[in-house]
Amino acid sequence: MDIPGLDAALGTIWCVGRNYADHAKELGHEPPSEPLIFVKPACAAMLSGGTLRLPADSRRVDHEAELVVARARDGSLRMAVGVDFTARDLQAAAKKRGDPWTDAKGRPGFAALGNFVPLRLPTRVRLSVNGAARQDASTADMIFAVERLLAHLDSRFGLRPGDVVYTGTPAGVAPVAAGDRVSALLGEGESRLSILVA
Repeated sequence: MDIPGLDAALGTIWCVGRNYADHAKELGHEPPSEPLIFVKPACAAMLSGGTLRLPADSRRVDHEAELVVARARDGSLRMAVGVDFTARDLQAAAKKRGDPWTDAKGRPGFAALGNFVPLRLPTRVRLSVNGAARQDASTADMIFAVERLLAHLDSRFGLRPGDVVYTGTPAGVAPVAAGDRVSALLGEGESRLSILVA
């Protein structure tokens, strides 16, 4: 999959959990002392304008708006708005068993991506459902800043052009339902996405 504004094919989808203190608190967790990293499969990627089909085996899928950062082929850093969709009931069951979160985080369409633009921080991450605001926060509120996250990932795994990093979601995550229109943006709309839920 070629990603608009990135000039590179999609690589690994890296994700950071609990990177905003308010979000960690709303899920009943303490903020982490080190970045909490997980990975989504390539099949989870979906560009703006797509349709998210809710999995039949989940009773609750939540939206999580995020700043997404990537390195373009020319080495420059780029940013986009993204939505990390999560089957919250499946994630809770996996946590109880001590299993990975892949089944809850990696379904088709669970990594929505807007267009990439030059990285410019801080910025705001906003998400609405059917026009009603749900999430709105500054990336300055992240526990681990972008530079720290990229250095952490690069030192352990070696980031490549086309790899995308979902940097965590602020508070305000909530369920989506069939028929919902999920819209998200960075700043004043430099990067946008719109997803229909079915």
